[in-house]
Amino acid sequence: MGAPGDPAGGRNRRRRLGARAEGIGAAPRAVSFRAMSRAADARWMQEALAEARRALADGEVPVGAVVVRDGEVIGRGHNTSIRQHDPTAHAEVQAIREAALKIGNYRLEDATLYATVEPCPMCGGAVLHARVSRVVFGAEDPKAGALVSLYRLLEDPRLNHGADVLGGVLAEECGALLRTFFESRR
Repeated sequence: MGAPGDPAGGRNRRRRLGARAEGIGAAPRAVSFRAMSRAADARWMQEALAEARRALADGEVPVGAVVVRDGEVIGRGHNTSIRQHDPTAHAEVQAIREAALKIGNYRLEDATLYATVEPCPMCGGAVLHARVSRVVFGAEDPKAGALVSLYRLLEDPRLNHGADVLGGVLAEECGALLRTFFESRR
């Protein structure tokens, strides 16, 4: 039974395991209860990395994201904040917007967001509002990460939705892309 006032009857509260995901880069602090296969997660993270490379080619911070549902990419995005003069034009928000338009519904239940970097508080909020079921990210973000690094936004019991979280998928490759970008700026 869910908490009082929880219209979903508790089904949106996700259980987390403290187990370590071996062999997927840096060990995540939160592990998805409904974990998909590592191979599938790595495949979709490669799609997000392709988006991050597009951002890099455009002179943007190289962060990419894809939204996947039923084995299909329904939304793609990469950072465009600099080019669009828009602080909300993060990869995750772009991918969520495209996915919602594609399916004709702002609720993306049963969808997974793959992001090359741990989402920030704004993007975590977008995940909550879109009702994304699962978030998989590559590199942790110790300065702005809202899922495991600074906050645990998707685990907050005061909110009416949560999502499964898995971090560290292709973390080294995702982190290397960011390091390369910032080193080139110094």
